[in-house]
Amino acid sequence: MFDRKTVVEFEKPEALDLDEFELEMIDYGMDSYEVDENTVYAYGSYTDFGTLAKGFEEKGINISKANLQRIPTTPIEFTDEQMVDIEKLIDKLEDDDDVQAVYTNLA
Repeated sequence: MFDRKTVVEFEKPEALDLDEFELEMIDYGMDSYEVDENTVYAYGSYTDFGTLAKGFEEKGINISKANLQRIPTTPIEFTDEQMVDIEKLIDKLEDDDDVQAVYTNLA
């Protein structure tokens, strides 16, 4: 249901060639990347967290955020009516002091 991944978020430098960046970072354990406007999200196996962070350091790229996340492998879509109930449940779970994190596979 979920893949545990290293997720590194950084602002894309203007001079960065993403194709060349991808080829260089594969050696450090990067599996893929996504670009959202000027922010780049690099993904790798959770076991490559340290290696991937070291690669960014060696390349001189400033990391905005790096953490381990659970990425859904089978996203599920719900109706708007169902989403209201689901969001209420998620809010209650997140408000509980004993809950550290909530992961969903909502599409």
